[in-house]
Amino acid sequence: MAPKKKVKKTIRKKQIKKKTVKKPVKRSIKKKTVSKKKNTLKKKGNILGVITHYFPHVQAAVIKLKTPLSTGETIKIKGHTTDFTQSIISMQIDHVPVNTAKTGQEIGLLVNSRVRQGDLVYKV
Repeated sequence: MAPKKKVKKTIRKKQIKKKTVKKPVKRSIKKKTVSKKKNTLKKKGNILGVITHYFPHVQAAVIKLKTPLSTGETIKIKGHTTDFTQSIISMQIDHVPVNTAKTGQEIGLLVNSRVRQGDLVYKV
């Protein structure tokens, strides 16, 4: 019997491919000038007051007045999602119905639509 020859096995190592990393490109950012819309109602200076609270059950708003107000006048309530015009039908101060209110008073007012705190009230 002939002796067996030893066969050498060579182990091949897998080559690892290196990934190339892309460097971020620096881009110059151009500043755009944004023109702000000028509210014509503010410009005229006929802001009547600001809504401080809303009661959804009775659809009434509390308004802090900056100018005098009386029943029968027409107002516009404008806010982020609010924009409507109505005439004043009912107005109260401390749950007492009144016809006129002075500057600085907080009044309760029936409104036609939902209003939010911070909405502005204008005289039309």
